Amino acid sequence: MATIVFLHAHPDDECLISGGTIAKYAATGHRVVLVTATDGRHGERPSDVDSPTGLLARRREELARVVSILGIARHEWLGYEDSGMTGWPQNNEPGAFIRSNVDDAARRFADIVGEEQRKADRLVLVGYDWHGNYGHPDHVHVHKVVRRTAEMTGVRDLFEVTLNRDFFVEQFEWAKANGIDNDFDPREPADDGNPMGEPAANITHHIDVSAYVDHKRRAIAAHASQASDTGFATSMPDDTFLRVFGTEWFIKVGASAPSTIASLLD
Repeated sequence: MATIVFLHAHPDDECLISGGTIAKYAATGHRVVLVTATDGRHGERPSDVDSPTGLLARRREELARVVSILGIARHEWLGYEDSGMTGWPQNNEPGAFIRSNVDDAARRFADIVGEEQRKADRLVLVGYDWHGNYGHPDHVHVHKVVRRTAEMTGVRDLFEVTLNRDFFVEQFEWAKANGIDNDFDPREPADDGNPMGEPAANITHHIDVSAYVDHKRRAIAAHASQASDTGFATSMPDDTFLRVFGTEWFIKVGASAPSTIASLLD
């Protein structure tokens, strides 16, 4: 059995873009480890949370529920503060993840990866694509930290979770053709000025998680404090949710693309 270690930027990222994959491998006997880079302190504060400290506590509680729902064997916090979106003043806070030195953050992560590596038959490491899927500065920093961690630890099975831009363009056009209100065009500039995700031509792994969409949906719903980010998913009809969230996409570093490999362990 393999150990698969994910580094995600904030609480809720783990389920939105890889929750089905996490649930699938956990359910089939593999060890899944989740490390969360930041505390998510700049997420949405719901009306029943009266302070920043209260929001941090809520987000920890929510993520603990997600860990149980998805079958994650170990969860760790990397210990950094949420940096906020591009251009926010929070980018310059001393504890912000994006202000951390890449080598220093990679050493923190490498300590966890090394612990898992010493007892694993096979270890797979998962980060983000080159622009963090949509350009969020913390996501881009995750990409850099995971790449450096792989160098430090000698991990060869290195994957980067991404979003299939061509697929989401098809969904956008389908929604328009069917009179469904959807103003999100994946081809438009995201947080860093680039469009969302990667084209299908750059993607190596297409993971079918259709049997685990209930796990994924329950995990997304557990992040209830972040309704503006997750509410669109939990309000979808079941068939739409399956169509949109039934596949997750990864790029294996060093592998040839395009391809449609169906397992991170092939």
